[in-house]
Amino acid sequence: MTAAATARHTEILHRFHAAVNSGDRDVIAKAIDEFVAPDLDFHPPVAVGATGAEALKRVWEVLLRAFPDVHVAVEETIAEGDKVVSRNTVTGTHQGEYQGLPPTGRPVSYQEIFILRFADGRIAEIRGVVDVLTQLRQLGAVPS
Repeated sequence: MTAAATARHTEILHRFHAAVNSGDRDVIAKAIDEFVAPDLDFHPPVAVGATGAEALKRVWEVLLRAFPDVHVAVEETIAEGDKVVSRNTVTGTHQGEYQGLPPTGRPVSYQEIFILRFADGRIAEIRGVVDVLTQLRQLGAVPS
């Protein structure tokens, strides 16, 4: 893997985050179509009833419905070979149903780390850890 390819992978991740932070479902879906392999090996933190790139689209539909102002701030990115790791802070305001919870109007701020593997210039695999416990505590669904 060349340094140029690794730099391209990092750039793709940043372009994907820019699309996500637009808050526009169509922009996000188009970014997924452009940057993500259709047969993506995706390991979401919650079941979404789909596989591949379609599962990633569903995750973002759920997040945008619940947190229309969701924002992913990239705190740190590490790239090596065909992998890019991104440590992020996610913020938003709970304005729609989420995980069975009616809207609370509460803000959330939680951490996540994702490892993306690239193949043929596209995201081929996503594995990550999302601090869902902190998120649910902030929403009042789990005691502190």
